[in-house]
Amino acid sequence: MTLLFEGADWDFGQLDRVYQAVEDIAFNDLGLDIYPNQIEIISSEQMLDAYSAHGMPLMYKHWSFGKLFAREETLYRTGMQGLAYEIVINSSPCISYLMEDNSMTMQTLVIAHAAFGHNHFFKNNYLFRQWTDAEGILDYLDFAKKYILKCEEEYGLDEVEAILDPAHAIMNEGVFRYHRPPPLTEHQEEEKLRRRIAHERETFNDLWRTLPQPVTGDTQDLEADDDDVLNAMKLPEENLLYFLEKYSPILKPWQAEILRIVRNVAQYFYPQRQTKVMNEGCATFVHHYIMHELHRRGQISDGALLEFIHSHTSVVFQPDFDDQRFNGINPYALGFAMMEDIKRICEEPTDEDKDWFPDLAGSGDWRGALKHAWQHFRDESFIEQYLSPKVMRDFKLFALHDDSESPSYEVSAIHNKLGYRAVRQTLAQSYDIGTLDPNIQVVGASLSSDRKLTLQHTPHRGVPLDEKQTSKVLGHVQRLWGHEVEMTVAGEEDQDAA
Repeated sequence: MTLLFEGADWDFGQLDRVYQAVEDIAFNDLGLDIYPNQIEIISSEQMLDAYSAHGMPLMYKHWSFGKLFAREETLYRTGMQGLAYEIVINSSPCISYLMEDNSMTMQTLVIAHAAFGHNHFFKNNYLFRQWTDAEGILDYLDFAKKYILKCEEEYGLDEVEAILDPAHAIMNEGVFRYHRPPPLTEHQEEEKLRRRIAHERETFNDLWRTLPQPVTGDTQDLEADDDDVLNAMKLPEENLLYFLEKYSPILKPWQAEILRIVRNVAQYFYPQRQTKVMNEGCATFVHHYIMHELHRRGQISDGALLEFIHSHTSVVFQPDFDDQRFNGINPYALGFAMMEDIKRICEEPTDEDKDWFPDLAGSGDWRGALKHAWQHFRDESFIEQYLSPKVMRDFKLFALHDDSESPSYEVSAIHNKLGYRAVRQTLAQSYDIGTLDPNIQVVGASLSSDRKLTLQHTPHRGVPLDEKQTSKVLGHVQRLWGHEVEMTVAGEEDQDAA
């Protein structure tokens, strides 16, 4: 075969030839299953802009996005930070943004990494299939952007930001983790919103504010209504934004709709927070295999392969714990190492592999094994099932026991049979977002008296919440609820109002 390109410069004809060559390997060799691709070339400023808006092509305006843009641009212009080679969107079509400054080799790598690696993972992993709507997300973001812009024009920028600011502050507590209400159809969504806005406008009359409020009435009917609403709440409720959207006594329909938009955006990113190692590991393995296969077929030169290897080794570099660059486990490094290890176990297993992975060792079907893992696991369960002693030795992993009452750490697991399993379990648990995000649920709401909202925190391993941060977050909740908010701790008898 002839070379697909020569040199660093690229044009759209070369991009098309490269795409077709990469697609041939992805489909006919690896057997990947992807959404239709949409590839766009953007400038460095557009890449920075995408950074600042959660990497989404359509996003509503908020001051925090501009603040992040200014920070990232300053770091980039001063040479303190580089830019990503690409951004990929979990949508159908799957949108991949390529930097116009990339060399042709890097464009080839990025197409393999994003348009096929990430794309396959987005389409097939069970978390993305369960929690996201790839075909509808772009239309929904377009609606959200236009709706919030319309609210800014009608009610004022300050009024809109007064809702967006606290909503963003509790965004991670605005997701369904175990269950969710059945989704509405697009027609039902539009009709529901139309009725909300129409009802608000038809029933609003400024003269009602001047009338005296009744001081007596049929309290029995009021209490009966409260009981019906409390039963409908189905407490406890894990999704704080959903509860405030539905039951806040002060939010107007348009404000509740903004909460719903923020909640849906948070839910969209929920699977990505649980699959960083797997998602990046999948995409890195795919681009590594495809680039080497292109070279084996004679479609890229030795120079292009060396340029690729230089970039790839930088991406999967894992600093030691005492290195100034150390910032935890590199998800690219761990994910790629585990994917390569699965391939090795399937093809050339050791006696140790046969003991640890009897169904996998020597099977020869590494493609099927990887696609099974990409489809059925998240970071926590993937590490728990597939992390091998070899990878633990390569990464020099060991486990520490940290007792807050002890002046020193204790090495609780090393490289022996029992230690390997303890290290694997400890590392897997560190990727469980249940241990990273506080478990806070709505457990009570008074509707007819002081309208106090009661939240409950269930500590993980006895670790309490930071008092200063808790106070700030409860302030945001109170802005959306409009009345007193109380935080209790599960298992404690004393309940101090925050």
